[in-house]
Amino acid sequence: MIETDIIIIGAGPVGLFTIFEAGLLKLSCHLIDSLPHPGGQCSEIYPKKPIYDIPGFPSVLAGDLVDNLMEQAAPFKPGFTLGEAAVDIEKQDDETFIVTTSKGTKHHAPVVMIAGGLGVFEPRKPPIEGLENFEDKGVEYIIKDPEFYRGKRCVISGGGDSALDWAIFLSDKNIASEVSLVHRRSSFRGHLDSVQKVMDLADEGKINLITEAEVVGINGGENVESVTIKHKTEGEIKKETDHLIPLFGLKPSLGPIANWGLEIEKNAIVVDTLDYSTNIPGIYAIGDVNTYTNKLKLILCGFHEGTLAVQSAFARIHPEKKNVLKYTTVNGIQGF
Repeated sequence: MIETDIIIIGAGPVGLFTIFEAGLLKLSCHLIDSLPHPGGQCSEIYPKKPIYDIPGFPSVLAGDLVDNLMEQAAPFKPGFTLGEAAVDIEKQDDETFIVTTSKGTKHHAPVVMIAGGLGVFEPRKPPIEGLENFEDKGVEYIIKDPEFYRGKRCVISGGGDSALDWAIFLSDKNIASEVSLVHRRSSFRGHLDSVQKVMDLADEGKINLITEAEVVGINGGENVESVTIKHKTEGEIKKETDHLIPLFGLKPSLGPIANWGLEIEKNAIVVDTLDYSTNIPGIYAIGDVNTYTNKLKLILCGFHEGTLAVQSAFARIHPEKKNVLKYTTVNGIQGF
């Protein structure tokens, strides 16, 4: 049983910043996330995408923002359970909670904060017959460790930032022996700098760029051996490969959270804007996962919500103590 003051479900930017705010009040945090690393969408979908509305940063890459938030949270020594989804929550007789993950890991705390962003992410799978038969046998929807593809032939399909970024990384760093990028259109949805980099690598012969085409078949025995690509003008092309990596993004859903007895409206958790508490005392919802009148799904709004939720959590955890607001400009971090 993992014991902490606040269980934070979701390790995206809002969850990570909440560690800092809780730490200032000497409250410990443990984060649970179904993804294998912190950062949420910022790390998983668009780590190289610039964000322009973070105060004090005219522009910051999503991945760099996550790195900075992790550094900011580090002095407060948060715990992490990663690669496991929170699937069950039980309220105890003493008004505390036990949260259990998909792998059976149990966490106990008096407060739970749901910072799940848009929810649990599942990969968007292309409609290829027999695709699921090759999952973990050459078909991967998320690149967790680039070194896994060292010296391998890879076909990446997709036209967004994730497909572009990984095609660039695997080819430019000379990790994969061959990289093919297949996209059904001639233009890409990703960042212009990434598109230009892919074009340049294609001109250099480091990326086999196949546009106006899509992967329609997958072939092999125990593992992937080749894919069938349908080209707009050239017809079907058989491409030998070791890996097919369809990167069409991730689709969100509340997942098990929807069955926890929380008030749900349009796939989001209804909260009281006084402190972003839910209809279950002791459970808060912050960031994109919640909804209220005039809700804006912005990271900076999530930071604000997490800050107020932590103040309320302190009063719940320590009803006998008076919380006097201190300023980091006066006390620094070590002063808390």
